[in-house]
Amino acid sequence: MNISFPVGCIALLIGPSGSGKTTLLSNWIEKGYIKASEKVSSDDFRVLVGDTEYIDYSNRPKAESDGLFNEYQMISQSAFKLLDQTVEARARLNKVTIVDATNLYSDDRKRYIEMASRQHVPIIAIVLDIKEDTLISRDSVRKDPRGKKRIKQQYSTFKREKRFLKNEGYTRVYYMKEEDQQNISITREQNKLTLDVAAGLDIIGDIHGCYDEMIQLLEKLNYKQNEEGYYVHEEGRKLLSIGDVMSRGPKSLVTMEFWLRHIQAEYAYMIDSNHGWKIARWLDGRKVTLSHGDEKVEEEFNVYAEEKGMQAAEALKAELKSLLLHAPSHYVLQQNGVNVAVCTHAGIKDHYIGKSSKRISDFCRYGDTDGVDERGKPIRKDWFIHHHSSELIIWGHDPKPKPLIVGNTINIDQGAVFGGELTALRFPERQFLSVEAQHDFSGTDQNPLIEWKKKRFAPPNISKFINGYTVSPEHIKEIMVGGEYVKPAIDDVSHFTIPIEQLIYIPPTMTPPPAASSLDNYLEHPREAIQYYRKHGVQRMIAEKKHMGSRAILHIFKNADAGKLSFGYPSLGVIYSRAGRRFFNKEAETKILTQLSEELQPYFEKYQTDYVLLDAEIMPWNLKAKELISKQYAHVAEHAILDRKKLLSKLQKAGHPETKIWLEQYEQKLENAKTFQNVFQKYCWDLHDLAEISIAPFHVLAHSSGEFFDQTHEWHMKQNLELAQLSKLFTVTEYKMIDDEQSEEEAISWWESMTEDGHEGIVIKPEHFMAKEKGKLLQPAIKVRGQKYLHIIYGIDYLEPANLKRLKERNTNKKQRNALKEFALSMESVKRFIAGESIERVHECVLASLALEAEQIDPRL
Repeated sequence: MNISFPVGCIALLIGPSGSGKTTLLSNWIEKGYIKASEKVSSDDFRVLVGDTEYIDYSNRPKAESDGLFNEYQMISQSAFKLLDQTVEARARLNKVTIVDATNLYSDDRKRYIEMASRQHVPIIAIVLDIKEDTLISRDSVRKDPRGKKRIKQQYSTFKREKRFLKNEGYTRVYYMKEEDQQNISITREQNKLTLDVAAGLDIIGDIHGCYDEMIQLLEKLNYKQNEEGYYVHEEGRKLLSIGDVMSRGPKSLVTMEFWLRHIQAEYAYMIDSNHGWKIARWLDGRKVTLSHGDEKVEEEFNVYAEEKGMQAAEALKAELKSLLLHAPSHYVLQQNGVNVAVCTHAGIKDHYIGKSSKRISDFCRYGDTDGVDERGKPIRKDWFIHHHSSELIIWGHDPKPKPLIVGNTINIDQGAVFGGELTALRFPERQFLSVEAQHDFSGTDQNPLIEWKKKRFAPPNISKFINGYTVSPEHIKEIMVGGEYVKPAIDDVSHFTIPIEQLIYIPPTMTPPPAASSLDNYLEHPREAIQYYRKHGVQRMIAEKKHMGSRAILHIFKNADAGKLSFGYPSLGVIYSRAGRRFFNKEAETKILTQLSEELQPYFEKYQTDYVLLDAEIMPWNLKAKELISKQYAHVAEHAILDRKKLLSKLQKAGHPETKIWLEQYEQKLENAKTFQNVFQKYCWDLHDLAEISIAPFHVLAHSSGEFFDQTHEWHMKQNLELAQLSKLFTVTEYKMIDDEQSEEEAISWWESMTEDGHEGIVIKPEHFMAKEKGKLLQPAIKVRGQKYLHIIYGIDYLEPANLKRLKERNTNKKQRNALKEFALSMESVKRFIAGESIERVHECVLASLALEAEQIDPRL
């Protein structure tokens, strides 16, 4: 006899005491058939909770017998409660669990059947059918005999219940006589839902009969047709369809035949889907209504039967029926035996992963729905917001204009049949490739891609954010945004920032070097910033001059109609501050944008883009900081100089030897005050005309065709030079590359020279826009401010030994954490904007950045 155990299951041993259940399992454990942890025994749990596996309450006076029976019942109840919790916990984790108990009564068995259903694992019954005489004989020689009467009662119950077992809902029932126990083999099934992706997998979104686009995409993926007509990849990569290969489109039958042949030849895989399931039932002769494009499959089969004959048509139907009926609900992708991703058609819950059941299949086919709308279409719920396990979920079913990344999920249905695109996701590379559809083949006026675009500008649902929320940008797993920070950020957005449809990017904060300078008389120095990157494996860096201006984002359109596509109304663009507020008044902004749009026409034409999105500094500093300068810096400088001159004058007049040390101190303090005044004045000048402003872009964030986060900073600098050649409003940023000791010393010397003259300093960045070490983001930029400049940040006398010693102990950890979070959020918001996602999805990232800025971090860092 062979007993086959699924990957995860509950197995009930059923039989009276003495059937040999414990002996059988011990033998299986000894032979390595099962693990000791897979056995759970009611006797073991009685010992665990009550220090005994059995209490003999027979042959005692009634009062004693009743007391012992009551104690045994209490122990048994507690033991089974704990045993059941263990069985359910293991089932939840998709483990094999064999329950060693008599399981004679239907109510006991029903409990485990319901448990298996609840946890979506199979349940099998292993029935030990032993003769009554043998049971009694075995009981008489055991350590704690149950007694002949009890054995007879159990055997009688077993005979009665045995007849009903096949109808109780088990996946399998095994009947075992005494002689069978000596000749048993055990099979451990492999999980048919798992795929190893060592050779690489190309996952194709919903095809819906768009066969020509599919072939075009395969060729783009470098699949070539071999002599047998199969599309194969020279690197051994395989194809995986997330379902809905048929219906709606023009060539369902040839598309289904393609996947049938490639799956049979083990070049491809396909999962179950809503259209696939309906076609499977139709092919099986079940009564289904073919609609929503499924009727086109029937029409193609009729044509096929006319051309190839009814016999060929029926043969093909049989093959396709088998393929579709047995398509798995999902596939779990593994690397080195570890679950890394899940492919499903319409969605999946975390605790469904790797399991099979009717409920799981339905969820994977249709997703999470909440009834239907007035048009009879299902109302889809956002199942993906509840996904918290580590696997990347790759799905389709719900068409989006571009691949939609939400948390750790990716939707790759780009509505090919609705005139969108057919998308492939290369895994594990996570690279998208797509081809445009030739037409809208759907023949429906309810095009989901058009509906998506209409809803894009719908206002966000504030209830999703107000009490705090979680964002999952691509490069950081999860960012928690507390409600106490969200509320003031929402208030700011409601009253002070530009309209949220224009607010698509908040520049990340920038951290100073993680360690204070080791040099005397310096708080910050380039050496520590360079050492940080070298320590984390970055050998090539760029040092850019830091302009003492105000951070600004410029979104410049080639014309007002291009602005309408992005904002929903005609616009030449917007210029806003790091806090999301309009940088200029409306009149000045219009004037500047008009000039820039006209001057950048050659740029728009060269790069075939509707807009350019820039991260920049705008000078002079007093353009935005006029009030800060007049009320704080100028006031402090004037009074400090005046007071220190008076004190110094009095000390000089005193002429007493004992005042010499004070005289030296106040000479230095006066010099500190003058330095303080000179530093901030260097960045201020009278502005008579807007043409006198100076804009220094340092990141070309995006064009309408895509973002540039994969480019080097040197590339960004060259782009900025190109912009400066087109408009006098733009200025070039000086920079130096650092890739060896000589260039490092040259960059440090450059920094020393410019900061001695009062300039702010430099920003040191890794060569590439985004740098990682072991999968984790590194700081995108480190600002290194000059010795003189820091007077206006840390105070006039910050360089006094006691003050400097204290400042060198500053903690930059929180600043660094927030810098990385804001960096990931800033990239995510731009990507979502370019992908044409809704205002709410973009706003989710922007609001998080604004909320992080509300956290209490030393503003001087």
